[in-house]
Amino acid sequence: MGDSGGSVVSVDVERISFGGKIATLEFSIFLLVEVLQEFSLAFFSFFFDMFYFLSIQEHHIQTNHGHVSVAVYGDHDKPALVTYPDIALNYMSCFQGLLFCPEAASLLLHNFCIYHISPPGHELGAAPISPNAPIPSVDDLADQVADVLDFFGLGSVMCFGVTAGAYILTLFAAKYRERVLGLILVSPLCKGPTWTEWLYSKVTSNLLYYYGMCGLVKECLLQRYFSKEVRGFSELPESDIVQACKSLLEQRQSMNVWRFVQTMNERYDLSEHIKRLQCRTLIFVGDNSQFHTEAVHLTSKLDRRYCALVEVQACGSLVTEEQPHAMLIPMEYFLMGYGLYRPPSQVVECSPRSPLSPFCISPDLLSPESMGVKLKPIRTRVRLEV
Repeated sequence: MGDSGGSVVSVDVERISFGGKIATLEFSIFLLVEVLQEFSLAFFSFFFDMFYFLSIQEHHIQTNHGHVSVAVYGDHDKPALVTYPDIALNYMSCFQGLLFCPEAASLLLHNFCIYHISPPGHELGAAPISPNAPIPSVDDLADQVADVLDFFGLGSVMCFGVTAGAYILTLFAAKYRERVLGLILVSPLCKGPTWTEWLYSKVTSNLLYYYGMCGLVKECLLQRYFSKEVRGFSELPESDIVQACKSLLEQRQSMNVWRFVQTMNERYDLSEHIKRLQCRTLIFVGDNSQFHTEAVHLTSKLDRRYCALVEVQACGSLVTEEQPHAMLIPMEYFLMGYGLYRPPSQVVECSPRSPLSPFCISPDLLSPESMGVKLKPIRTRVRLEV
């Protein structure tokens, strides 16, 4: 019998090869089921898109280091998942691909209330920040996260950051260790900028300052986010996600983006700080990411018992948008260590507001076989204690 790829109706290869009414009927049923599955997924995606955006609540919070926008979605009594995007992005352009996967929606939205923190001036419809306002440091932005948690009355939270956002949340975890249950980091930064990156950022900053979000700046940012395959070239058109990202970049206030670039260009090395982290960490990075080396370096500095690195093949830095399905199984096993499952699996038997007392994640759960490496373009590095 041939496998139908998850369909409840299988295809009998032998009968098809010999033809006949039975084969025709069975194959027709198979096609019908496949069409219905595609329709149901499309319907789910459309319904979820509408429901998700209508249910999000925007909060503009005055912190000790300026205003910050936080988009909240979900039941406030559930554990908190705090997200922070990369430069020039917000939750719409950084986490949409992942959260619009039905499997990710059932896993994350069932277990968490999501708090999307935007870098200052990166939220939808943001006004230009006053040129007289001081440019925040990376420590200021990490402290802003703590102020946001205080505003909502949150204790310990799960953190989910992408590249620059991963740096801010890692710094937050190093400064406020008791407030972080776990870290999910995508193509994270952890060291100070190299000379090459520093010079590259300076050029980008000057272009933003004098010319705004021009075509060259957008191209620089797209190279930062995506692999060459999805950006397109002479023989291959750019993908839909790149076109959508371009459209969203055009809506950014260029001087607000310039400020965040300046902040990240002055970041410092976290290598010594992260050795003191007490939370479990799951790291994703694309093989083609500009920051692949940093992700490997960060992994080497963390406690080997509580850290796993997932390398996504043929992918850039923005794994959440380019290959979100490659993240699902690793995240599912990671969250199992906290007693969090997809519905209708067992319910967490603890107060939603209290720390979830995570168990030590078993390296076996993050083995290539457990995470479906044969089905997903991923590989893992889990270091065992000697």
